[in-house]
Amino acid sequence: MTSILKTLRAAADPTRLRILLLLNAEELSVAELQEILTLGQSTISTHLAQLKQAGLVEDRRAGKSSLYRLATLSSANHGALQAQVPDAFALKGHEFSRAVNGSKEAGPLAPEGSSSPVPARSFLHELLARAAAETLEASADQAAMRRVVKKRQDRTRIFFDAMAGRLGKDYVPGKSWKSIVVALLQLLPPMTVADLGAGDGNFSFLLATRAEAVIAIDSSEKMLEVGREQAARHGIRNVEFLQADMEDVPLRPASVDLAFFSQSLHHALHPARALAEANRILKPGGRVVVLDLAKHRFEEARELYADEWLGFGEAELEQMLERAEFRVAQVAVVDRDAEAPQFQTLMAIGEKPR
Repeated sequence: MTSILKTLRAAADPTRLRILLLLNAEELSVAELQEILTLGQSTISTHLAQLKQAGLVEDRRAGKSSLYRLATLSSANHGALQAQVPDAFALKGHEFSRAVNGSKEAGPLAPEGSSSPVPARSFLHELLARAAAETLEASADQAAMRRVVKKRQDRTRIFFDAMAGRLGKDYVPGKSWKSIVVALLQLLPPMTVADLGAGDGNFSFLLATRAEAVIAIDSSEKMLEVGREQAARHGIRNVEFLQADMEDVPLRPASVDLAFFSQSLHHALHPARALAEANRILKPGGRVVVLDLAKHRFEEARELYADEWLGFGEAELEQMLERAEFRVAQVAVVDRDAEAPQFQTLMAIGEKPR
């Protein structure tokens, strides 16, 4: 009985009831509650402490302050409330206000004649629903709360107004191409993917988050060793590593759904042959995706990066895909480096006819 009486007494105070109504709608800090209720900090803090002790509110840290909200009904105190409300007060046709202070002014919590007690899960919300209708300040409090929340939204908007045009240049926590790629990969249906010119498998591992199986093919055994070690370390089991040239792939015809060349085609001695080989291993209706450099004049790339080709022109890549018997869906520049030598990235998508 002690626990339920403490809960009801805590909720019965008019100011605490106003606080509960506000926290039922929005998480708020002490400073925001001060602004809404025009009460001092110590008064608000005292009321919150009593509500928290009664198990009606909970808080979480947000920077230097705390945000308060209505406690979840699955917490320990509400478990006790659920167990005690029906037994303590037999709320079958009784009025809530009678349970609190003996008054008969409020209506019944359960329909007249009902033998079922009010579900404890709805008990606190029933209290707040009645309080909203009977508390004169409730409407003005909600309006003030909306103004306070709008100030928060305005702070966010002002930040992004100042950042307009700079988000692609300045660091933004959590915003990375890797996170975007992982998100977009979740839209793909599960499939078998060939990563042609996979290197140490970093892109293969991204594909593996969604694919049924990824076959990582590269001519460098040392690169593949690194990939195998990383796969074992991270428990990735759906990536197979094969040493082979991308122009002569040891896979059966029509055995994969998607073939990827990720910045690898410009390393092929014969790019057209590599694309033809991709067509051979793809199932009818399968697709090839090429991410590679647009044609450039940075000759040092041959020595620095072992590049065979200084990128490809859009028309050139489109013609190679058509000669490899793909239906070309798209060839376009999708990215440009801001710094010299200002490499551009081409993306080309081709589909093998059914």
